[in-house]
Amino acid sequence: MLTLYQFPISHYCEKIRWALDYKQLDYRAINLLPGLHTRQARKLVGSTSLPILLHDGKAIQNSSDILDYLDQQFPDSPLAPEEAGLRGQVLAWEKFADEEIGVPVRMACYHVLLDYPEVVIPLFTDNGPWYGPLMMKIIFPKLRQKMRAMMKINERTVRIAHKRLEKAVDKVWVRLQNREFLVGDHFSRADLATAALLAPLCWPQKYGLNWPRNFPERLETIAAPYREKLAWVDGLYDQYR
Repeated sequence: MLTLYQFPISHYCEKIRWALDYKQLDYRAINLLPGLHTRQARKLVGSTSLPILLHDGKAIQNSSDILDYLDQQFPDSPLAPEEAGLRGQVLAWEKFADEEIGVPVRMACYHVLLDYPEVVIPLFTDNGPWYGPLMMKIIFPKLRQKMRAMMKINERTVRIAHKRLEKAVDKVWVRLQNREFLVGDHFSRADLATAALLAPLCWPQKYGLNWPRNFPERLETIAAPYREKLAWVDGLYDQYR
């Protein structure tokens, strides 16, 4: 049995949800509460970051390592080509997405969302334990401070994150001119990772989270300039998610 320990809001966890669904694998998702997840995560792998995949008594952490494992254990619907040159390109694009898209998106979004507990608490507790909403309201002031410190979110770092994000989106945009996929002629983990990590800027319905009806205007302002260039993300979600 495959078990995914995750935060529903996390775009790195979405990488794994998407991969599991793409491979049509049965799995159980266990939604943990931010801040309160640390005990369970340390018990499984000795550190606190999610996602964590549990399979046959083996715990795998880190979204890229989990994708490696899934292709090794469940080779149907592979997420990377066998040909070495193409595989290298796919993994390079995934690493680029993890570092230059996933991190800036997380910083930019949380910089806004952590100021709106009425919006972010339901996202943190979506389909989680019954006591989640009440507990999160109690711990949220300290959790907000801890998250800002842990992710080094402040006005200066967020300005840098926006510049990195803009540059990264442009790089993907240029790459996709006259192309359907980032590498080769088939959907791969390069496309999956890039689309999943950009998804918090376009909120696709198949993401696996109950998005709020309305987002803070500040977040809408961040996302708006990217809408045209992120149409590719919506297309991948419609066809491959």
